[in-house]
Amino acid sequence: MPIRLVLAEDHYLVREGVRRLLEGQPDIEVVAVCDDLDSLLGAVDREAPDVVVTDVRMPPGHSDEGIQAARRLRETRPGVGVVVLSQYANPSYALALLDTGSAGRAYVLKERVHDPDQLIAAIRAVSEGGSLIDPKVVEGLVADRARAKTSPLNELTARERDVLRKMAEGRNNASIAEDLVVTERSVEKVINSIFMKLGLTWEPAVNKRVKAVILYLAEGDRDQGGSGTQP
Repeated sequence: MPIRLVLAEDHYLVREGVRRLLEGQPDIEVVAVCDDLDSLLGAVDREAPDVVVTDVRMPPGHSDEGIQAARRLRETRPGVGVVVLSQYANPSYALALLDTGSAGRAYVLKERVHDPDQLIAAIRAVSEGGSLIDPKVVEGLVADRARAKTSPLNELTARERDVLRKMAEGRNNASIAEDLVVTERSVEKVINSIFMKLGLTWEPAVNKRVKAVILYLAEGDRDQGGSGTQP
């Protein structure tokens, strides 16, 4: 069965480009296309999709309508995955998206549309209840946190930093092990070491640990007044 998807984007050219990209995927069916928050919520009620791909800012307010939709769907249709597309690498939107839980949620920068593999991966991940945060957002969080002299991130080895980034991107142990050419057992040991150094409680579920890592890294961003483009 294909992944049934509703697309919401108020800019016509971006909307049509993403729609055509998605319609070219054999396992994705675009069942509705919308240009504002109300039409998005109406389409979800009407079509009962598996996944919503939405711009972070749309009419009527051009503020955080994509985040609002994700929050509302968490209550009304918790099984629907949501991928938020954004031009903002600042982590505040990503953190707002995770406020109601990271399961079935992804935050992807619009620049990735030119290289569709990550957008498609995000759609497939949230359709299965997984989560994904754009690597560029994760990199910014790690860099900001590491700049603090007292940050526990300074105690991490290069391998631990590599694993931390992949964890925050929603990767499971098997995927991390394959990328780093090590065993899954080795990845488990590295993750245990990371959580011990960061003072985080061990979270065996991938979705929970993504949120734990992102929230930890964001502490540095908030302490230093943020970085990147402001929402």
